[in-house]
Amino acid sequence: MEQRLPTYQAQVEEALDRLLPKAATLPMRLHEAMRYAVLGTGKRLRPVLVYATGEAVGLDPQHLNGPACAVELIHAYSLVHDDLPCMDDDDLRRGRPTCHKAYDEATAVLTGDALQSLAFRALAEETPGHVSAEARLKMVASLSVAAGSRGMVGGQALDLEATGRELDLAQLEDLHVHKTGALIRASVMLGALCHPDYDHDRLERLDRYAKSIGLAFQIRDDILDVEGNTEALGKASGSDARLSKATYPGLLGLAEARRHGEELVERALESLEPFDSQANCLREMATFIIERRS
Repeated sequence: MEQRLPTYQAQVEEALDRLLPKAATLPMRLHEAMRYAVLGTGKRLRPVLVYATGEAVGLDPQHLNGPACAVELIHAYSLVHDDLPCMDDDDLRRGRPTCHKAYDEATAVLTGDALQSLAFRALAEETPGHVSAEARLKMVASLSVAAGSRGMVGGQALDLEATGRELDLAQLEDLHVHKTGALIRASVMLGALCHPDYDHDRLERLDRYAKSIGLAFQIRDDILDVEGNTEALGKASGSDARLSKATYPGLLGLAEARRHGEELVERALESLEPFDSQANCLREMATFIIERRS
């Protein structure tokens, strides 16, 4: 993974740069803001999962730029909107001013809207030619569900409703299965769906893997919000407590939250047991997610 991660990050960065409209193209301020929100920063974990899943099912990751860009564009749009004053009201994202601070609120709203539509264009036009029309439709459906009211946006709505309330573990996990986990699961599914007639049982195993690491990712995010610092995180630490958010450390305590995250990673790795060494990048991603520092 030490070799794959920077390679895949550079690959999707180059693909995103080609896909995004140039800043000199009208309307220039909007296109400049879109590029600001997407390029040059971010861990790119979701596109890396697309590439790593493709590798696990025997595909050439060089052919997966379309779905990799699509999930990253949806993720970037969600961050732009999540940072708005009417949502989490954040001033810092990925170590620099949030989109609405660098530009203005109206431009930030339009930037998120434009990035969302560009994501589906990426799936439609940049998906490799060997992928059948039926598989492409499944990919579009998978991403649209993951991004919409039954996925990420629904999770954001649940998050807003939960602010200041006490949730039990089942309610908290349901929130994050949608808000964070849905797009991570879609990233894995899009990588696998590029394979023609891929084995159904293994698809289900990949989905279980993705569901587990999606929740583990959120647990680690919650822990870092408590233990991390603003410089390392690239965003304000302590914001969950400031906004009275429902979190795993708040519900379980830090030690139990860590233990729960480790259990989820173990479940993810168990899901990959039938896979050979081609899935090693996915295995290492699971460990990386729970041990990361930012």
